[in-house]
Amino acid sequence: MCNKRILVTGGAGFIGAHLCAKLLQQGHEVICLDNYFTGAKANVSSLLNNSRFELVRQDVTLPLHFEVDEIYNLACPASPVHYQYNPAKTTQTSVLGAIHVLELARFLKAKVLQASTSEVYGDPAIHPQDESYWGNVNPIGPRSCYDEGKRCAETLFFDYHRQYGVNSKVIRIFNTYGPLMNLADGRVVSNFIVQALQGQDITIYGDGTQTRSFCYVDDLVEGMIRMMATESDCIGPVNLGNPCELTMLKLAENVLRLTGSKSKLMFKALPQDDPRQRHPNIELAKSKLAWEPKVALEEGLQKTIAYFRKVLAVRSFREERLL
Repeated sequence: MCNKRILVTGGAGFIGAHLCAKLLQQGHEVICLDNYFTGAKANVSSLLNNSRFELVRQDVTLPLHFEVDEIYNLACPASPVHYQYNPAKTTQTSVLGAIHVLELARFLKAKVLQASTSEVYGDPAIHPQDESYWGNVNPIGPRSCYDEGKRCAETLFFDYHRQYGVNSKVIRIFNTYGPLMNLADGRVVSNFIVQALQGQDITIYGDGTQTRSFCYVDDLVEGMIRMMATESDCIGPVNLGNPCELTMLKLAENVLRLTGSKSKLMFKALPQDDPRQRHPNIELAKSKLAWEPKVALEEGLQKTIAYFRKVLAVRSFREERLL
C-alpha cells in the first residue's frame, strides 16, 4: 500500500480521532484540522508524538491551503445539543466546509470524502432506508441547520464531480458510538451510559418505542477507508451503519444491565422532527466495499462503558483535589 498525505477535517472529534489513529497505523501522514468546538486536543493527545501527525487549529469555513493526496471531510457538530447551539454556523460549516475541501481537492486533483449523515433521510417514510430514498426532511425546523446543511454538501460533492471531475466520495453515517464520545454531547448512547454510571434517571424522549441502529466506531472507520479506496466511478452515496435495530427502551435496558446501575427511567416529550425509525439498508456497502459491521452491540457497549468509567473517575479525582 502506497503511503499518502491525508487531511482529516474535524479530526479531533469523536470519529475523526479514531480515523486519524487508523490512518497513522496504516503508515500514512495525517494532518488533523479542527476548531475544537466539539472536538478536543485530548482526543488526539496519544498521536502528538508521532512524526507523521500534524495538528492544525482552524475553522473549515476558512479556505484551506495544504498539500495532500486525500481529504476526509468530517467537520461539523453532529448532535442536536451542539448543532442547534449556533444553527447558522452549523449550516455554514456544512456548506462552506464542503466548498473549501472540494476546491482544495479540485486544485490538487485529490480524492475527497464527505461524511454525510442518515439525517438526510429526515423522519423517513420508508423502512429501512436505502440510498435511493430522497428523504422526508423539514427544511425550516430546528434540526434543518444540520439536515439541510448536509444535504446541500452532498449536492456540492456531486456537482463538483460532474462539473469539474473531482474524485468525490459520499457516505451517510448512521448512529455511531464508542470511546472518545463527549460526556455531554447529547447522543443517546453517551447520555444513557453517563446517567447510568452516575446513578441519575435515564432520560427517554417519547415513549421509548422509537428505534435506532448503532454502529461501533471501529467498524465505521473501516467502512470510510474502504470507500476512499474505491475507484473514481464509485461516488456514492453509500450507507454506513449497523442494520441491527432496537428501541430506546431496549437500549436503556442493555445499558442498565451492563453497568449494574439502579437508575430509573424518566420520560420526556419527543423533540420536534425527531425520527421515529432509523435503520440502514447496507446492501450497497456490502457489494461495493465488501463491508459490514463486525462488532456486536453488547461488545461495543462494554468498551464504551469502560471508557466512560475511566473518564468519570478522572473527573471525580480532579474535583476532589480542588475541594
